[in-house]
Amino acid sequence: MGVFEFVLVSLVTPAQKAQCLNSMTLRVNSVGDKKLTLTIDTSNEGLAMVLKDYQETALYYLWRLDGDGASSRDVWMQVNEDLKGVRTISRASIINFLNSMVDEGVLNYTETTGKGGHRRIYSAKYNEAEFKEYVAKVVLGNLLRDFPEETKKVLQEAR
Repeated sequence: MGVFEFVLVSLVTPAQKAQCLNSMTLRVNSVGDKKLTLTIDTSNEGLAMVLKDYQETALYYLWRLDGDGASSRDVWMQVNEDLKGVRTISRASIINFLNSMVDEGVLNYTETTGKGGHRRIYSAKYNEAEFKEYVAKVVLGNLLRDFPEETKKVLQEAR
């Protein structure tokens, strides 16, 4: 029995232990000099494992534009329209997310000037499949770095 499992057995009931293991959260830092931290919530499925609902919605909107790009205002308005009835998201949350994706290299942007000054037009650098591959590379890269033997063993068993 590992230390983690011992702590779980000691502190919670068997049902609580199973729930904890099923919804484990793993924080994974990106490779290289990138700053984004992926939080993997194994109780969710698909992109919801690594993105909040509004972040996933924002990326799907940019993917639908097929490279044309959109301002943070356009993304914010579309996300709130898509999440209508669920919740609303602040424009600051959208801007922070879009800028973090630019810093991570997932989104591109161009700057334009207009009424009110400078603004960024964001576009997807990766399509949906390429983004999923990017997430997989980041996660596996970190697992191989931190748990090389265990990760290789699990990958061999998965074949």
